Amino acid sequence: MLAACDTGAEEEAQETVAAADESEAIDLTGTLLRDFAGERIPAVTVIDPDGARLDLRDVDGPVLMNLWATWCRPCVVEMPLLDELAADLEGEVRVLTVSADLKGAEVVQPFFDRYELPNLPRWMDSGNDLANAFDGGPLLPLTVLYDAEGREVWRITGAYDWASASAREEVREALSVEAGDAPDTNPSVS
Repeated sequence: MLAACDTGAEEEAQETVAAADESEAIDLTGTLLRDFAGERIPAVTVIDPDGARLDLRDVDGPVLMNLWATWCRPCVVEMPLLDELAADLEGEVRVLTVSADLKGAEVVQPFFDRYELPNLPRWMDSGNDLANAFDGGPLLPLTVLYDAEGREVWRITGAYDWASASAREEVREALSVEAGDAPDTNPSVS
C-alpha cells in the first residue's frame, strides 16, 4: 500500500492545508476493500487536545475509524461529510477521526475550530503509530469499519462521499450482516 505523506519532508509539508485551493474539486470515489476483514482493531492509543487517552481496543460497539490529516486535501473535503454521517448514525456506529498530523493539537484544534465539526472527536496520533499499524502508512484518507467485537469489516481508501445515502446503507448493511441479521449476498465485492 502506498503512503500519502512523506514524513521525512521539510516541516512546511505538514502545513499545506492553508495553501490548498478550496475551490478545487475532489473526486469522492474511494475504493472499498474487504482484503483485511476479520483483522483486529490496532492496539494503538490516541490522545485528544486536552491530553485524554483512548486505547482503540477498548472502544465498545461498532466503530467507523477515519485516519486523516489537515494537510491532506481529500481528507479536508471528507471531514464535514463524516461529521454529517456521525450525526445521522449516532447510536448505530461510533465515528472516530484520528489525525496523523505530526504537530498534533497545534494544527488539529484550529482545523476543528475553522470547520465546526461538532459530531467528530479530535483524536490524534502524531507519532503515526496507527499508520504504522496499517503497514507503514496508508493512503489518506483511510476509513475502516470495525464490528462490535473490534474486527475489521471493510475499509475505504481515498476520499468517499459519506453524505450519500449509499454510504449509510453500506455501513448499516455491513453491521447487520456482522450481527447475523441478513445474509451476505456478495462477500467478494471490493
